[in-house]
Amino acid sequence: MKVLITGAAGFIGMHVSQLLLARGDQVVGLDNLNDYYDPKLKHDRLARLTPHPAFSFVKLDVADRAGMEALFAEQKFDKVIHLAAQAGVRYSLINPHAYIESNIQGFMNVLEGCRHHQVQHLVYASSSSVYGGNTQMPFSEHHGVDHPVSLYAATKKANELMAHTYSHLYGLPTTGLRFFTVYGPWGRPDMALFLFTKAIVAGEPIKVFNHGQMIRDFTYVDDIAEGVVRVLDRNATADAGYDPVEADPARSNVPYRVFNIGNHDPIKLMDFIEAIEQAVGKEAVKNFLPLQDGDVPATHADVQELADWTGFKPTMPVPEGVRRFVAWYRDYFKV
Repeated sequence: MKVLITGAAGFIGMHVSQLLLARGDQVVGLDNLNDYYDPKLKHDRLARLTPHPAFSFVKLDVADRAGMEALFAEQKFDKVIHLAAQAGVRYSLINPHAYIESNIQGFMNVLEGCRHHQVQHLVYASSSSVYGGNTQMPFSEHHGVDHPVSLYAATKKANELMAHTYSHLYGLPTTGLRFFTVYGPWGRPDMALFLFTKAIVAGEPIKVFNHGQMIRDFTYVDDIAEGVVRVLDRNATADAGYDPVEADPARSNVPYRVFNIGNHDPIKLMDFIEAIEQAVGKEAVKNFLPLQDGDVPATHADVQELADWTGFKPTMPVPEGVRRFVAWYRDYFKV
């Protein structure tokens, strides 16, 4: 297949690109290489892809309407994996306009490109953040997600609604993937594992929010990539059993699906920190702080829908995944 991957120089985008290239697909990677975090890491990820003869790179912002229209018209993609977005919950409190431009306008441009150029299937990144103020665990696609607690979460919920509209109006198969705290080698510098490892290695204190009373469904990036590709290979279809009277958020009478991708094995933040300490070989100096605005105390993914649809469940144990990240970190930064 010829697949467009937006955000190809990103953490998840690089791993998904590698998986598709390894099996023989043609990948067009798009990224704007912005400076939300150090662009060198993005360029270094990209350098792992560009030598492959079936990979080509386009530097472009998904919010560039004319550029996106021209790209879709020229390239004629079979399928699209849309991972480009302004990420981060806390940054959305500082620069909200970036989320509207990238996550709303950018997604609109992707939908329009798919609609007008006969794309067979659009797979796009949603987030566990859409569950917002929900407290019923584990989080299920059958739960309502109408109470976001950050603008980032609101934009991801909006993406799901926009995708459903295009599935309804134009028959475009769309599948949204709610990622749960992705971690692993080549990860983002603004994520907890990267921040904690960097500080512990340097002997600096780490910020432990909600006084350590956090639970997260940490999901290894290779598991995420495998799930994305399996979903890509099975186009969304209408659910013949959908009942509009008893509307289920996880079901629809149009070719629309949404799935959780999480480890389904949440751990306490303090246990996660202990796994990092063991991998680094040094105890962390901990600075305990209150829960941050826009954050939630716990996440836990019900992944049965994904397993039923693709036959796949994430499997990487957190201690081993953390060990692999720390080994990559030491090698990459030569520490």
